Amino acid sequence: MSGFAKTDALPTWQKLKDHHEKLGRNIVLKEYFQADPQRFSKFSRIFQNTVDSNEILFDFSKNFVDDETLRLLIELAKEAGLEQLRDDMFAGKHINFTEDRAVYHVALRNVTNQPMEVDGKSVVEEVNAVLDHMKEFSEQVRSGEWKGYTGKKMKTIINIGIGGSDLGPVMVTEALKYYADRNLTTHFVSNIDGTHIAEALKESDPETTLFLIASKTFTTAETTTNANTAKEWFLETAKDSAHIAKHFVALSTNEAEVTKFGIDKKNMFGFESWVGGRYSVWSAIGLSVALFIGFDNFHSFLAGAHAMDKHFKEEPLEKNIPVIAGLLSVWYSDFFGAQTHLVAPFDQYMHRFPAYLQQLSMESNGKAITRSGEYVTYSTGPILFGEPATNAQHSFFQLLHQGTKLIPTDFILAAESHNPVANSKHQKMLASNFFAQSEALMVGKTPEEVKAEGAAADLVNHKTFLGNRPTTSILAQKITPAALGALIVYYEHLTFTEGAIWNINSFDQWGVELGKVLAKKIQAELDKPGEVSSHDSSTSGLINAFKHKAGLA
Repeated sequence: MSGFAKTDALPTWQKLKDHHEKLGRNIVLKEYFQADPQRFSKFSRIFQNTVDSNEILFDFSKNFVDDETLRLLIELAKEAGLEQLRDDMFAGKHINFTEDRAVYHVALRNVTNQPMEVDGKSVVEEVNAVLDHMKEFSEQVRSGEWKGYTGKKMKTIINIGIGGSDLGPVMVTEALKYYADRNLTTHFVSNIDGTHIAEALKESDPETTLFLIASKTFTTAETTTNANTAKEWFLETAKDSAHIAKHFVALSTNEAEVTKFGIDKKNMFGFESWVGGRYSVWSAIGLSVALFIGFDNFHSFLAGAHAMDKHFKEEPLEKNIPVIAGLLSVWYSDFFGAQTHLVAPFDQYMHRFPAYLQQLSMESNGKAITRSGEYVTYSTGPILFGEPATNAQHSFFQLLHQGTKLIPTDFILAAESHNPVANSKHQKMLASNFFAQSEALMVGKTPEEVKAEGAAADLVNHKTFLGNRPTTSILAQKITPAALGALIVYYEHLTFTEGAIWNINSFDQWGVELGKVLAKKIQAELDKPGEVSSHDSSTSGLINAFKHKAGLA
């Protein structure tokens, strides 16, 4: 794959190093604001979502950035070929070169039907055909037209998948629960731990349960094992395997395995090889979302995503919101030594959003090899974590305020709650914490301020806050389907920008495979009686201890 061997060999990388050394420890965010009353407007950007006129404000002003920093970061992006790589992605080129695939999830949310091709073939018609199928099916289930084998309406949806086939749908259905049909109960089963499927089945009735088996190949070990357990449970009551067709659908492209399982091929919802798992919620994998919130809302979700795609594709880099965010991430990772990135939504519906972003970020950019095949000589792939605030303030925020680590942080809030109660007191309290946390992390509290509050001399240092902690504040009007779609895509393209700068392939995931291969070998050993000695002493010892404890020895 052509490209720069090392990003740190680019001329602007050295300029940024010099710039960082010049700034040194002289970066004091609160002084930046004192020196420039226009700093907020200068370093904020507004995304105007044309889908529902729900604008989203991105405030980057509390970051370690000045005019020169931003100019150099934009220069680095251009030198690293970000614009060309972005254009290649939107053109359907095989930028996932290690698997020789296009990276074309953007085509799944192409609601304006722009011409989009892969290998000279239009994908618009096929994408629309799947969406039409999803619309028809979801409306049949929600209306009660689709009935189970005893003629009853479906009341429970169980999505069985793993990775992106689970994290995306479960996050979106939680985030958009306000829009849901509350007569439908959804369960998402992903873990091979039998407890996960067992608990979902305990709460379900075979006569009114619909299973969505989400596996592109229909051979994923965890998914097919859970699916077969679900089928056995269903047939204990239904008896006749012909009834499977009314209660199981496949989000897959492997017709042979799907029909072998007993699912009618008419109940298959496919997606192409250019759809990566962590980007698959926009595809047929999102069927659970369409069932739960209705297809019209699902379409708005796609439209909001498409609007952010358009912004990323068309806006100049200095105005491009995901680009700025991605460049700041590189700035912190490689010039300040930051190892982590916190995302804290001030929205209970979005409680699974950080978990979803973990896969998006760390599976994409947890790489140490450049596109030219060399080991990187700089930091890549920050550790992303997060929980909804204000809960998080009572757990790990202590580390943010007084710990020794630099943790760039994103705070997300909607001005309007879906559930205003008690004269909006809840929302005002929530918002006050949203504003206070970013301000407190920036300004801190000096020893003089602590002394002025009457603190004992031996407690002054303990109550001092250094401040100067960078944050990005994201303020939406309301978390609508379109707004959520735009926010997800903001983080997708932020991650894309990081990978482009680091010159790595953000779209393969070979690191997922090794453990799975070894697990198959060990599973065969667990099926055989007796102790094992074919591994290192630790692994063999653990396997043998497990076999004794589980009665398998």
